[in-house]
Amino acid sequence: MAATIRMATVADAREVLAIYAPIVRETAITYETEVPSEAEIAGRISSTLEAYPWLCCEIDGRFAGYAYASRFRARAAYQWTAETTVYVADWARKRGVARGLYTSLLESCRVIGYRTAVGVIGLPNEPSVRFHRAMGFVDIGVFHRCGYKFNQWQDAGWYERAIGDREMSPSVPPVLRTPAACTGTAEWQAAVRSGLACVRG
Repeated sequence: MAATIRMATVADAREVLAIYAPIVRETAITYETEVPSEAEIAGRISSTLEAYPWLCCEIDGRFAGYAYASRFRARAAYQWTAETTVYVADWARKRGVARGLYTSLLESCRVIGYRTAVGVIGLPNEPSVRFHRAMGFVDIGVFHRCGYKFNQWQDAGWYERAIGDREMSPSVPPVLRTPAACTGTAEWQAAVRSGLACVRG
C-alpha cells in the first residue's frame, strides 16, 4: 500500500465533493443543507489555502479523505484559533485516514502559527466524539438546538485542543504565516507528512 498526504488543489474539488455530497444529503454531520457545486468546492479550497491548510490523503492513488482548517471567528483577537474538519471516504474508513489527516493538519497549523484548534460536532455522533478525544481534544460544552436540519433541531458539541506551545509571551503573539509562505520548507514538508504513519492498508 502506498499512502500520501499532500496539500489540496482546486483540481481535487470533484473528489472532495464525491465524499461530501452524501454527507450533506443524508446526515446532520454537517449543517449544510444543499449540496454545493464542484465550482463552489473549488472556490472554497482556493480561499481556504490563502490562510489555512487543506490536506488530502490518497491510498494507492485513490482519494481517501481530506481535512482542512478554517477561520473560527472573524474578529482579530481570534486569529490564532482555527476550526478543524475531516471527512473520509466510506471505503477508506478504519484505515487510520482521519487520524493521519488530523495529525498532519494540526502540525501544519502549528507551523503556520495557530495555537488552538476547535472542533464542532453535530450530535449525536459518538464515533466523532471518540475520535476527537483520542486526538487530544477536550469537551467544552454543547450548544443545544443550534441548528435545524431534517425537520428537527440539532445539537452541536464543542471541543478544543492546544496546538504547539501555549506558553508564549503574553505581549508578543506568534506571527501567522500563510501556507504559500511555508510550502517548500523542511518544517512544512515534515508537518504534512507527519500523519502518514497512522494510515494503514
